Amino acid sequence: MDKNYLIFTDISADIDPAFAEEHQIHFLPMNYSVGGEDRCCSAPETDAFLKVFYDGQRNGDLTQTTQISPQSYIDLFTPYLKAGNSILYLSLSSGLSNTYASSLMAVRELGEVFPEVTVRSVDSLSATGGMDMLLEYAVLNRENGMSLEENARWLEENRLRVCHWFMVDDLMYLKRGGRVSAATAVMGTALDIKPILKINREGKLDTFMKKRGAKNAMKELLALYEGATEGGDNELIYIIHSDVPDRAEFVANALREKNPTCRIKIRMLSPIIGAHTGPGLCAIVHMGSR
Repeated sequence: MDKNYLIFTDISADIDPAFAEEHQIHFLPMNYSVGGEDRCCSAPETDAFLKVFYDGQRNGDLTQTTQISPQSYIDLFTPYLKAGNSILYLSLSSGLSNTYASSLMAVRELGEVFPEVTVRSVDSLSATGGMDMLLEYAVLNRENGMSLEENARWLEENRLRVCHWFMVDDLMYLKRGGRVSAATAVMGTALDIKPILKINREGKLDTFMKKRGAKNAMKELLALYEGATEGGDNELIYIIHSDVPDRAEFVANALREKNPTCRIKIRMLSPIIGAHTGPGLCAIVHMGSR
């Protein structure tokens, strides 16, 4: 069994750079544009950089992302495979992007060229903090001696335990993504409506609730967490936000009241996902029941 393997993910994950470096997590770069300027995100960005990105959105910069091609995987993975390394890759949800489908095409081709090593792609059915959580478990599983295939199977068997609850601030981003109508976006903005979304069991976005005002929306996130969490000592919780640190701290303090032993990690949302959600997003990600 192959117990010496590399762990890759795409840069839409918002993992702590120090954790990624310490545990040798490798990233697949992703391209995006801001105000017509093409950029490449190849490593986790700093909070200072992300603040400029979200300020740009607030000032009217249009943001888009570009699909990853199968060739991008082939180009990135080939040197590692040539060196005799096997690869476990955790992908952004297939319900949100074609990233996973592209990776499978590349895996099939690479398997023919490098039959002596293994390349395995796992659909996270998650995004951002959910991917971070699965990556932490993947690292722990590897350190505890799980083979690549055992680890991939564990991820597939446990990925639906990851819960994502989040609110968005700017309905116009949902309108551009086709998730709400133009009329709903305009009316909702006027009434300060904050949609509550989740990632469902198919890895797709569901807008299933609306609250008026950010504070009511954050309280709803906490209620959803409380109703779904597995809890327990040292519970790992990710709080993801797009340049609203005050909201992240409000949620973190409330979570500590509910579970004083929990381990909270606060991360700013990458430009890859933030390009589609805009500034003001706040999310709670934990293990539980979707």
